[in-house]
Amino acid sequence: MWERTLQDLIRGLRANKKDESKFISKAVDEIRTEIKSEDMELKAGAVLKLTYLDMLGYDMSWASFHVVEVMSSPRYHLKTVGYLAATQTFNQDTDVLMLTTNLLKKDLTSTPADVAVTLNGISHIVTPDLARDLSHELLTMLTHSRANIRKRAVLVLYKVITMNPDVAERAIGRLKEKLDDPDPGVVAATVNVICELARRNPSDYLDLAPQLFHLMTTSPNNWMLIKIIKLFGSLSPHEPRLVKKLQPPITELISTTPAISLLYECVHTCIIGGMLQGANGSNLARLCVSKLAAFIQDSDQNLKYIALLAMVKIVPTHPHLVAEYQDTILASVNDQDISIRMRALDLVSAMVREDNLQSIVQQILSHLAQDTSSSVLPTAAQSLAQNAISSSPGSSKPNIRPTQSPAYRLVLCERILTMCSQSMYENVTNFEWYLSVLVDLAHIANVDIGKAIRDQLVDIVGRVKSARRYAVKLMYSLLSDDSMLLNAQDEGSCSEVLWAAAWICGEYCSELAEPQKLIPYFLRPEMSNLTPDIVAVYLHAAVKVFGYWAAELAQRWSWANDDLPDVKEIVDSMVVGMREFVTSPHIEVQERAANAVQLFNFIQADLSANPSKATDHTGEQSGEAMFTDEPNFPKSLFLLNPLFASELNPVAVNAQASVPVPAGLDLDAWIVPPPVVNETADQEAGSSDLKKVKKSKKGKGKAITANGTKGKKKAAGREMEVELVPSEPAETAEERAERERRKAERLERLKDDPYYIIDDKPPPRPTEDVDSIPIVRLDDMPSLIPDFKDMGQPILRDRPPSLDPPVIDRVGEMPEGAIVPPPLPQQSSSRPSTPAQSSSFPTYDVAEDIDIPRTNSMDPIKVTRVKKKKGTGKKKPTIV
Repeated sequence: MWERTLQDLIRGLRANKKDESKFISKAVDEIRTEIKSEDMELKAGAVLKLTYLDMLGYDMSWASFHVVEVMSSPRYHLKTVGYLAATQTFNQDTDVLMLTTNLLKKDLTSTPADVAVTLNGISHIVTPDLARDLSHELLTMLTHSRANIRKRAVLVLYKVITMNPDVAERAIGRLKEKLDDPDPGVVAATVNVICELARRNPSDYLDLAPQLFHLMTTSPNNWMLIKIIKLFGSLSPHEPRLVKKLQPPITELISTTPAISLLYECVHTCIIGGMLQGANGSNLARLCVSKLAAFIQDSDQNLKYIALLAMVKIVPTHPHLVAEYQDTILASVNDQDISIRMRALDLVSAMVREDNLQSIVQQILSHLAQDTSSSVLPTAAQSLAQNAISSSPGSSKPNIRPTQSPAYRLVLCERILTMCSQSMYENVTNFEWYLSVLVDLAHIANVDIGKAIRDQLVDIVGRVKSARRYAVKLMYSLLSDDSMLLNAQDEGSCSEVLWAAAWICGEYCSELAEPQKLIPYFLRPEMSNLTPDIVAVYLHAAVKVFGYWAAELAQRWSWANDDLPDVKEIVDSMVVGMREFVTSPHIEVQERAANAVQLFNFIQADLSANPSKATDHTGEQSGEAMFTDEPNFPKSLFLLNPLFASELNPVAVNAQASVPVPAGLDLDAWIVPPPVVNETADQEAGSSDLKKVKKSKKGKGKAITANGTKGKKKAAGREMEVELVPSEPAETAEERAERERRKAERLERLKDDPYYIIDDKPPPRPTEDVDSIPIVRLDDMPSLIPDFKDMGQPILRDRPPSLDPPVIDRVGEMPEGAIVPPPLPQQSSSRPSTPAQSSSFPTYDVAEDIDIPRTNSMDPIKVTRVKKKKGTGKKKPTIV
């Protein structure tokens, strides 16, 4: 009579919070004694206390058998305690479950109260074996006289079929009967179970469609209608005739029901069930989109989210209907909820077409430019407070701009690039506009998106020939802009765009009337802020621009025009600028600068020798130069242009994989085998002239002196004969030099080996012959720094205007012998050309007096394989 009850245990836990573990340990010891008692009341109380402790995290698996004992009690209030403990603590690995089969069968044939408790317990503890053994009794329970028992049996049947799918064959027929049950609770439970089972294998439940259709058209229960609509969404893809049958009642439900949850399920079923296709489906699709658009304008954030989620699924089939609500959808991009913004971006990306691409991109760009300083999203408390204020009576929700984190800004930039480049720029009709968008994006992104912008700039210029002229003009303005160059080391500066600008201007400098004006921009001191790969492209572009300009100048060379001083001035500036990078720690920059310096030194020497061929003051060429076979221009002007004469074409995506492996090629074999060096130990100074060769096995032997005699040597108190041989001859000067040379070669090979330790002491430097260094007078040389103050904007060459749409090379170049994939279908030439919309960001147009139309590029693109020239070092970039 003094045992603790559950109430006493709870009071004790509250009173012993400082030493709770000690109190629980004592209580568990008491429970272990109580649970072994033969008094079922005391045993049930102990199990009830263990169940409470189990909720606090203490293990009670050791009492599983005693739980089964309490479950078998004939008293209802004790049986409920046992089943409660079993549903909470038993799992699939509980070993005493095998003892409960007969107990459960017995309880299923007991009083209705016991049956109800048993059915509830079975739904939690059922295993595959119990599902097999109890299936007959559970199916019998479906015909019980009490409706609550039938409803419980239907719900338990779902867990039984899940654990043992073989029961489904017998259960489907009984479930079909329960759809006509007189009790609406049993019918609702049956529809719920069928809806969940049909998700696994819908085709097994197609026979139930007539009864389900009758319930859908007659039942007033909205929750059961939601389940039936979901069920038809799973069945419709497997039975096409259901689509035509379901369209009228679902259309009526969408038009008349006030229940938002039912309305959404009807719309969702129409989408996944394929009911929006065909003539009748168009009207239904328009109705669904209008309802979803109303959800987007609702103040409930949940409705906005599910509406955007549903519209994303409608866009692939009916983009024109969704496009009617473009402004409403774009307004959701400014929503404070990040999940709604992301779903709105998904929808915007899916609804892009030729006629709305520019407007969508411009609005997203404006959204990026709204708040570039803030990078912290509002807290949850701030969002809830704002929603509370806006939902209060008499208050209007203010239009607050959402702050943008770097991650969200990165998503916006990536969506712009994805929308414009999808299907190989299928929706872009004006590439001049898109090139301006890329440059605008580089200025306002403020995130690390520069590499993606760089790749698209190079890809467009390589594929769309008609866009190269404007691209060169745009990149010229980008190179002359100091802001990006000075802020190149800032986070999110997108300085990689300068890589594309240098490459495009260097590769297509033929579009400029005065390409030599680009050279100072490639050799500015501010280049130290750029990364080594960008600096390397700058240096390479400077060489390419000079090579093209020098070759063009040589073709129209005239001594009367006195072009030689200008050429010398630019060459001198190139040499001075390149020498700054000869000592760069980056090998790529150093190699390009060193090679360029050597080439321009040669050009300098040739230009210095040319004044002897100058004309007289009258402009007539001298008689000596008139009858010579030498050209009338410096030959070094043609030195660089042949290295970059071939045009780079876009390479197909599968071009590298299509290159056949040459026969007999062994990539593991040495191209040049390493030399075999016999390394000998250095002899120490003052070593003995004699060395020991062999000692006898017994420790005795004869000793031979240096002159060939034998001698004796005492060792360890006894005589030991040692055989001595004459030493090697002295090392000559030639042998010492050869040994030192081989040692230097060995150290050179091993200097980068992390597993070889070498002496850090520098070798002695050889004495230099200072008298042999030639003396050069620099007093009369002209200034090496040219004056490029008055450059102005780039002047393009005169070209006829082009009124035709751009031609995109979507295939690219393939190697010889490879199978070229068929080209994508070209857009119809009769499509309307979308005018370029001016961006709200800094414009890059040149002055009106030098703005020249684009080049005509109507000629078809011929894919040919351009062979690499020997010694040019020219490589084709793979443009994907």
